[in-house]
Amino acid sequence: MTGAEQTNERAGPAVVQWVRRLFPGVAVVLLAAMSAIFIAEHYGGPVFLLALLLGMAVTFLGQEPRCQPGIAFCGRTVLRIGVALLGARITIDHVVDLGWGPVVVVAVAVVTVIGFGVLLARLLGLNPWFGVLTGGAVSICGASAAAAISSVLPPDRRSETDTAFTVIGVTVLSTLAMIAYPILAGVLAMEDQGAGFFFGATIHDVAQVVGAGFSVSVEAGDAAVVVKLFRVALLIPTVIAIAVVARLSAESGRAARMDPPWFLGGFILLMVLGSTGVMPPDVGTSLADASRWCLIVAMAAIGMKTPLAEMRLLGFRPVAILVLETALIGTAGAAAALLLF
Repeated sequence: MTGAEQTNERAGPAVVQWVRRLFPGVAVVLLAAMSAIFIAEHYGGPVFLLALLLGMAVTFLGQEPRCQPGIAFCGRTVLRIGVALLGARITIDHVVDLGWGPVVVVAVAVVTVIGFGVLLARLLGLNPWFGVLTGGAVSICGASAAAAISSVLPPDRRSETDTAFTVIGVTVLSTLAMIAYPILAGVLAMEDQGAGFFFGATIHDVAQVVGAGFSVSVEAGDAAVVVKLFRVALLIPTVIAIAVVARLSAESGRAARMDPPWFLGGFILLMVLGSTGVMPPDVGTSLADASRWCLIVAMAAIGMKTPLAEMRLLGFRPVAILVLETALIGTAGAAAALLLF
């Protein structure tokens, strides 16, 4: 037996075990996603919001050990695949249409919200690094930013607790924003592109940005994704800057650990292929349909993982910081959307 054959024999059982471990969670998520699609097609309503709400209706499954691996896989990996495939729908013209104004607004917002978080932390008697952590999560990409930033912050006894709180907080606030912001955009009579900018520039997590945008229109969804992915792109320089400051403060001896968002690269690649005509239109349409399916599945999984009940256990000061940071970026984003579009 050759070495390659032996490797294949070992890989086979490993793949089977991996599928078995994920199957229960993936199955319940697919059931919720297909139910959302059925309701949307037969009775109307935004399918992303329906998938989220159906997932939230069975949050107890998110605590079931047999389901947790599959739900986590759908809420993270399937989500990133869906976002990457969205690049087949977007062209460079969408980015050009945004103009320099929105790009500058988003970049300034990241710096401002992080600075605001540090100020709030000092005023409320908390560690300023907590303000950096929450400010980065709110202004860039939610839970992913929290995980990346926490890896380069000075360690202390509350590091893990602060990171867990931030992930819970931005997830809950993103879910609430996904429901409330489309309503607010309608009240403010925002144009579709302006609403997309508002969602992309203010909602914390990618999935909820997608859900809010496409619940309004395809144009709003496309604009929201482009703006949001520009925010995601700011994660790497932001984490590097924070790591440098932490080292200069002589409070951290850890090396920075980077986890670049690969789905951003996939999105850009597909966008370039579509913009240059290299990718056939039929292929782009198929990838866009696959993206929609992935995102609906991810939305259901995120609903199952949304820990609303745990918010009761959090202290007032950390909650206040997250809420005020969210209010700041939300207000600034809405004002910029009305002024720029």
